[in-house]
Amino acid sequence: MWTKVRQILWQWRSLWVITPSVAGLIILLRFSGFLQFPEWTVFDQYVRLRPLEPPDDRIAIVGIDEEDLHELIGQDYIPDSLLAKLLVKLQARKPRAIGLDIYRDLPVEPGHTELVKVFQNSSNIIGIQQITGAGVPPNPVLKAKGQVGVNGLLIDADAKVRRGFLSISDRQGNKIWSFGMLVALRYLQPQGINPPQIDAPIYRLGKTLFPAFRENDGSYVRADASRYQILLNYRGPRQSFHSVSMRDVLQDRLPPDWGRDRIILIGNVGEIFEDFVFSPFNSGFPLGIERTPRVEIHANQISQILSSVIDRRPLIKTWSKPVEWLWILLWSGVGATLIWELRYTGGLSKVSFHKVIAPFLAAIALIGISYLAFLGGWWIPVVPPLLALAGSAIAFTAHLARTAGSIRKTFGRYLTNEVVANLLENPDGLKLGGERRKITILTSDLRGFTAISERLPAEEVIKIINLYLGYMADAIAQYQGTIDEFMGDGILVLFGAPTAREDDAIRAIACAVAMQLAMEPVNETMQQLGLPLLEMGIGINSGEVVVGNIGSEKRSKYGIVGGQVNLTYRIESYSLGGQILISESTFKEVGSLLRIDEQKTVQPKGVHQKC
Repeated sequence: MWTKVRQILWQWRSLWVITPSVAGLIILLRFSGFLQFPEWTVFDQYVRLRPLEPPDDRIAIVGIDEEDLHELIGQDYIPDSLLAKLLVKLQARKPRAIGLDIYRDLPVEPGHTELVKVFQNSSNIIGIQQITGAGVPPNPVLKAKGQVGVNGLLIDADAKVRRGFLSISDRQGNKIWSFGMLVALRYLQPQGINPPQIDAPIYRLGKTLFPAFRENDGSYVRADASRYQILLNYRGPRQSFHSVSMRDVLQDRLPPDWGRDRIILIGNVGEIFEDFVFSPFNSGFPLGIERTPRVEIHANQISQILSSVIDRRPLIKTWSKPVEWLWILLWSGVGATLIWELRYTGGLSKVSFHKVIAPFLAAIALIGISYLAFLGGWWIPVVPPLLALAGSAIAFTAHLARTAGSIRKTFGRYLTNEVVANLLENPDGLKLGGERRKITILTSDLRGFTAISERLPAEEVIKIINLYLGYMADAIAQYQGTIDEFMGDGILVLFGAPTAREDDAIRAIACAVAMQLAMEPVNETMQQLGLPLLEMGIGINSGEVVVGNIGSEKRSKYGIVGGQVNLTYRIESYSLGGQILISESTFKEVGSLLRIDEQKTVQPKGVHQKC
């Protein structure tokens, strides 16, 4: 069994080298950051492709646009008096929480006193502040009541928002809830779901854990993970939440029960405010073509928290790095294996269409698996394993091409096309470094040709030899023999090297018969040219020899070494013109398939065995 295992390991040795090498390079490329952007693109595409979810009826948006400003006040800003009036109208509808996604750190007269009174008398209004960048201070009244959250949207390097934080430390080191988290906590409070400790290592709401984002999660590389972040699981594109205008609220156009027990977010949706960001649903290129109001991104974050806690909607999870590395290694192995099977199963002549497209089907399968995982809440890598699949396939193809080139260079001039093709299909059977192997050897030689060659001009001699060898080479090719060497008018042919077959001895004898029959057309041509007729003797022997590449780096050839080679030459030397002599070892190989006309025992000179 161990021998079989070692055989398999040796046969697939190239795969064991190429697969981890390509995977290692892809992992290094992954941690260099080069794959971050294409992987984000895949993430965005998956977000857009997955089925849209129904609107979250727990959340409604009051959007403020240019028409509100022009129709209600005829100016391009919202005075505190109008905002106070809006909040009073909304409070009358008994919402659980009102999220004011508008910075209100300074008075905007007229009506500031009215707005302060509304803030003082309301326990469910959540304001917003900005800590990062230049920062925007909180409203002092809401801040004093602990009703201010931080803008929790994080913008990636490609200007899109895929992450949001749940808490952050201010410049004094105090932990503060994000705007989305604070609004969600206010909504969950009546249901007996208490907020987690803000300093806890992992946040838990009800039965739901919110693992913190790590710097290399998903496709991210060394991202800033200093705040308690999560990946945003968007519910849908722009306008996926029930939205009304400020005019609708102030002019009492809504049903009486609209807003009851809901979260109502107030935010700018008009182009004039420039309060927009890019989400995975937006192209982002060129910038400014399509954007999403910031209030809708906050609505998605709040909905994600609520639906995870109440509806058990999955959060977006990622693999640990070791699992991701194994995933990349797996697909690197798939790419190499497919090329191996494509190249070596059945030969090139039997390559079918499904084998040709197998690598492409593997890539489709990888994308399909990752997409189905995404539907289940898992963001698993796509681009790195896809590159590993392609990279190992290319590397293995290059390796095979190099191997094929080496084989063709070594054997192409003295092996048949079929044998060379077989070697290309099964190079594992070839050990150029040398090995002991049992083969059948055939040698042939023209009788009396030396005397003839001395009487004829050199041109005639070469003409006769080429005529003779041409017919002999065709006969040898017919039986898949390996012409190891032409020695003047002598030929050394191997059966069983470099490729072994069960019927090597039988094919050697059949080849010898075909070679003797081919002497008839050779002599017909000789007669037409007025040249003397030729006769050939053949000797065949089977035994163990050493086969392999012989020579130096500059010049080498595939050859054989051993006493069995000398024995074959001795046997051939006993043959007369038109005869085929075989050794006892060859006779034992073919058994009753032959009719033997004559047997004799000889002791060849220099050989320590009778034959």
